[in-house]
Amino acid sequence: MGGPATIAIGPDNNGEIAFGALQAGLELSYSPSIVHFTWAGCDEMDEVTGDGYAELLDDGSIEITFAYHNGDEAILKAIRQTSSTAC
Repeated sequence: MGGPATIAIGPDNNGEIAFGALQAGLELSYSPSIVHFTWAGCDEMDEVTGDGYAELLDDGSIEITFAYHNGDEAILKAIRQTSSTAC
């Protein structure tokens, strides 16, 4: 819960997001500079759903608009973090 927020966007129209107590799977659709998604997962042991999108910005970062179904909305800014571990 204290770690950095993460989003993983896979080539198979699926992905994952985690921030705070939330962990969720993503179903993705694409346009040239925006990834749209619906999501479902758990937040503090409660099942939650929502939608959002991630937009590629000119500086190479992405801005993620993330909304809970009938609830709050969050806007996150992410930068690519390279891994030093072997795959």
